[in-house]
Amino acid sequence: MNMKYNAGEYDVVVVGAGHAGCEAALATARMGLKTLICTTNLDSVAMMPCNPNIGGTAKGHLVREVDALGGEMGVNIDNTFIQSRMLNTSKGPAVHSLRAQADKKKYQDRMKSVLERQENLSLRQLEVVELDVVDGEVKGVVTKNGGYFSCKAVILTTGTYLRSRIIIGDVTYNSGPNGLSAANELSQSLIDLGIDLRRFKTGTPARINRRSVDFSQMIEQPGDEKIVPFSFMSGDITREQVSCWLTYTSEETHNIIRDNIDRSPMYNGLIEGVGPRYCPSIEDKVMRFPDRDRHQLFIEPEGENTEEMYVGGMSSSLPEEVQIQMLRSVPGLENVEIMRTAYAIEYDSIDPTQLKPTLEFMKISGLYGAGQLNGSSGYEEAAGQGIVAGINAALKIRNEEPMILTRSDGYIGVLIDDLVTKGTNEPYRMMTSRAEYRLLLRQDNADFRLTEIGYKVGLVTEERYNKFITRKNNVESEVNRLKDLQITNKKEINDLLISKGSTELKKPISFYELIKRPELDYFSLRDLDIDRPDYDENIGEQINIIAKYEGYIDSQLDQVKQFKKFEKKLIPDGLEYSDVKGLRTEAIQKLTNIRPISIGQASRISGVSPADISVLLIYLEHQYKK
Repeated sequence: MNMKYNAGEYDVVVVGAGHAGCEAALATARMGLKTLICTTNLDSVAMMPCNPNIGGTAKGHLVREVDALGGEMGVNIDNTFIQSRMLNTSKGPAVHSLRAQADKKKYQDRMKSVLERQENLSLRQLEVVELDVVDGEVKGVVTKNGGYFSCKAVILTTGTYLRSRIIIGDVTYNSGPNGLSAANELSQSLIDLGIDLRRFKTGTPARINRRSVDFSQMIEQPGDEKIVPFSFMSGDITREQVSCWLTYTSEETHNIIRDNIDRSPMYNGLIEGVGPRYCPSIEDKVMRFPDRDRHQLFIEPEGENTEEMYVGGMSSSLPEEVQIQMLRSVPGLENVEIMRTAYAIEYDSIDPTQLKPTLEFMKISGLYGAGQLNGSSGYEEAAGQGIVAGINAALKIRNEEPMILTRSDGYIGVLIDDLVTKGTNEPYRMMTSRAEYRLLLRQDNADFRLTEIGYKVGLVTEERYNKFITRKNNVESEVNRLKDLQITNKKEINDLLISKGSTELKKPISFYELIKRPELDYFSLRDLDIDRPDYDENIGEQINIIAKYEGYIDSQLDQVKQFKKFEKKLIPDGLEYSDVKGLRTEAIQKLTNIRPISIGQASRISGVSPADISVLLIYLEHQYKK
């Protein structure tokens, strides 16, 4: 080890201060552990090197879940957003997702301030270059400056910085995102410890000067009139909002891309890393969908005190001069000035099947991984993993049972289970379709699902917990009241129902049954409920969802019961799968590598068949009897 001096002693060292690192460090510090968070540059704390927003389809669910567990991301965006929109409102509540445009600089500054002021937490500009591991247990980290920090746990949240390389056309150079330094030394330490690394790639669009944009050729996208906060702790928010703008690529744009496709690093072999399928570059979209005559582009402000705007939907690694031509072929961008060139970035990440569901490395006790290091993409996916890694590191140090979120607990559970059980061959992005119990895992009920868990581990404050209990009790008591409230079939009541496009009652029914009708709801029938308590609007929204989707929700709850039976059938540590007669060779290899903690997890491993699971169940039953 290239160590010069003992720099200090901590319970936990977090390496990296992006969205995963911030949540991990705040979790351990708030749970009472002395924590150090290291970043190569303090200007990178909670940085948004790509899109200037938090949330979106499925990602909004993740933010709400981080918040319900006691995390900071939801609170931070509620304090620093410049536009808020609820997406997918024409569809069912399971896919409603909140998305907020951030003032990037304010978002960073506030999060950095939260870290700086947090008790038990030290924030340092240091590059970690080596891990000290003795007999399979992490003991400390070494920094580039020669300092050695001893610790009981390390959480790696290195993002896209490990041996990162920027690619713009045929121009390549070592750099982290946004012109910050790459971390070129830590990868070798991980390799020496037997950790498998691979190369992934992501990219970001150009930033342009607002003053050079002709908005008259674009469609304005204002924020919602009624602002819905991300955090369950935020009250009503009223704020002046900034508009985004919608435009489209043109046939000329597509011709410029086709004429220069041989200069694209994606197509000429210069990029080695695998990119995200669900967030393709503009050249990828044009080549993969030749029938499309245009693609959407969103022109989004990066903040209130900057003229920089983000060109959403136009990620690219084409040469700079081609990017200029391409942008100027878009309606409204004919005279555009680029402020930051679009680029692709390659970086080292790990195969996440090397991790337990707690996000601890199987081979190294006390070492955890979170965020893009684990093969995911996105700020929200990173934050979800960060808070789980932080909580579990703290619980391990306190000799307490780990916190494992399952697929029926939340989107965070789905995300982590997908990564550690199935692995990923490309940067993983959360989508509602990945969650099989999505009617139960709505963004509006994240606190009902997770706040109790956050409270038990010691991360959720008394204030938050009391607020949650009040909301939970109010919903339950109001549901019970409405089930007891009888609506008669009097003429004036039937006249009211007919005026609302509904059919008249033949006999009395409960108010609860009445609002199950598609054309009616809790709010529209206020006149029939004169004794209604004065609750917040979100209580009424919960009542509507519970009543209208009751049958579907009960059906999914039955599915979850079946799912949990397999999750509760635990597999002993150190089971030698080669001893299990009847298992196929592929199943033995996969089970030995991934080491599932339960039959449920084993059943989701690619290459393990239902027949293998039956063999395993019979074997374990015999072992239990012995």
